[in-house]
Amino acid sequence: MSKCLVVMTLIKNRVIVCSPRSEYFRVSELSKHNITRVPDPEKSVLQHLALTTALLESGFAVYDIPELKDHPNSVFTQDGSLVTPEGYIKLRMGLESRKGEDEWIAQNLESLGIKRAGSISGNGTVEGGDVILTGSIAFVGLSKRTNEEGMKQISTILNAMNFEVRSVSVPEPFLHLGGAMSILSQETVLYCQGIFPMDFFKGFNSIEVPGDSFASGNVISLGNHGIIAEKTNTAAINVLRKKGYRIHALDLSEFIKGTGGPSCLILPV
Repeated sequence: MSKCLVVMTLIKNRVIVCSPRSEYFRVSELSKHNITRVPDPEKSVLQHLALTTALLESGFAVYDIPELKDHPNSVFTQDGSLVTPEGYIKLRMGLESRKGEDEWIAQNLESLGIKRAGSISGNGTVEGGDVILTGSIAFVGLSKRTNEEGMKQISTILNAMNFEVRSVSVPEPFLHLGGAMSILSQETVLYCQGIFPMDFFKGFNSIEVPGDSFASGNVISLGNHGIIAEKTNTAAINVLRKKGYRIHALDLSEFIKGTGGPSCLILPV
């Protein structure tokens, strides 16, 4: 395993990213990788750099790891593992072409000194975009990538860590739960209308936005009312600005081609 590159400023949070270098553009079968169009290499590099820069300027430590060979989706680091206060949970990818990314990201987490606290096994599949943790609550989505057996296993692990698990089915056009909701703070949730049960966000302040696309609810919270959003996600941007949030509207169009939003590109550790 290659050593990861670490760039650090004043540490507020740590995230793992994977800058596109070559694998993200080597896609011969688009549908196999759930990529809609082959990304433009130059634009992808610049867009990812803009994301990394915004994170660094907001006080994050950014660990940039090399792509996994023959895995174009490895730029979407969120999905292979879930990091909890007790260690990381090794997940099991739901898309056949992404299998192997879970072991790759686990090795990188262990190189940072993060211990394993559990794993998904057997026929269970869970991808990180379907599990969102905040405080003592774990939101879990049943989707095309996270199946019922995987949901059962991840719920058991998280319950043992004293998380309250709240689960929901993820409808189209959303690939993961994270496309339909994001945590803005320990008290506030952004979510897409028409998807969640009435009491799903009990105990939270909630901000509703239209669910126009697979990433309508997908943003990154930088803390202190700072938000990273993909620039075409205008519905969420307009709502959040009216609520007093400072928006970094970034062009991430080359990663939208890979069916990913901003948070898909980072793994919080």
